[in-house]
Amino acid sequence: KKKEEDAGMAFHTYTDSELILLLITRYFEGDIVKAIRRAMEDLRGAYSCVLCMPDKIVGFRDYNGIRPLMIGFDRETTIIASENCSIEILNIDDYRDIEAGEIVVCDKDGIKSYKDDRKVDCKHCIFEYIYTARPDANIEGTNAYMFRRRSGELLYDQAPVEADLVCPVPDSGTPSAIGYAQRSGIPFAAGLVRNRYMGRTFIKSDQKERELSVRLKLNPQKSVLNGKRIVLVDDSIVRGTTSAKLIERVRKAGAKEVHLRVTSPPVTNPCYYGVDTPDKSKLIAANLSIEEINKKIGADSLEFLSIDNLMKLTNNPDDYCNACFTGDYPIRREVK
Repeated sequence: KKKEEDAGMAFHTYTDSELILLLITRYFEGDIVKAIRRAMEDLRGAYSCVLCMPDKIVGFRDYNGIRPLMIGFDRETTIIASENCSIEILNIDDYRDIEAGEIVVCDKDGIKSYKDDRKVDCKHCIFEYIYTARPDANIEGTNAYMFRRRSGELLYDQAPVEADLVCPVPDSGTPSAIGYAQRSGIPFAAGLVRNRYMGRTFIKSDQKERELSVRLKLNPQKSVLNGKRIVLVDDSIVRGTTSAKLIERVRKAGAKEVHLRVTSPPVTNPCYYGVDTPDKSKLIAANLSIEEINKKIGADSLEFLSIDNLMKLTNNPDDYCNACFTGDYPIRREVK
């Protein structure tokens, strides 16, 4: 985008889609596949796109395959979507991942695939499985629910604790809490009730808005928590302030002890590939040790799933981006 702006191009929006469409339009000379391929050679970063034309739809995915993209089909219908959930809702059972660097064209003649393996370096986002994807999503051959449940099992093996109840921070923490409870033998309980009308909270831009969203979204059940030693299972800690407020409310509901278990490693680096995480100065794990975080959020104990245990949950660890935990970015940034 900077290159285009330096050449005098004026953009009307802040979306990546405008830049992608500009490049495709510039290179289009009657062959849409060639135009997209040339645009992809200029683009670096994460994108999963569907291009709609009068006589066809075209799906294409970046050479690292960072974000998911799938294609499903039966005799009457073809659908391109980010997850299989929307495909299955239409009662379509045949679907697959659109591969990194692949272009698929769907028209009256059927589906054609165009690949260029020379530049492919798979770096699928590990955070999709931890938080972003729906639990029934099957991405790159891995089911998000089973990934999260297994992460809870590994977290208990890594960081056991004596407690009376295992309670999830719903909804993304629920499968992991089930895994932790099953592995430990500690009863599972819904100590926090989720308001189904609230969206996700970590992407709120203002801290007061995030805190209010958490209060509206999650309500501790005193009848469940009172007098109990609680293992609270969450998927991640980003800024840490909402975790502190949540632990404070769980204690206010009568919990005798609160042990926080997090089924991802500490988030120490921002994501530049489509997850709206804040800069490093606002990431609590980038600035404090685990002991300092524990003291700040007010838990009796705090443990994160190790990066080694996390990567055990993947089919091929080398095919995944874990830069938010390690700082090892798959694409070198050239921001000036």
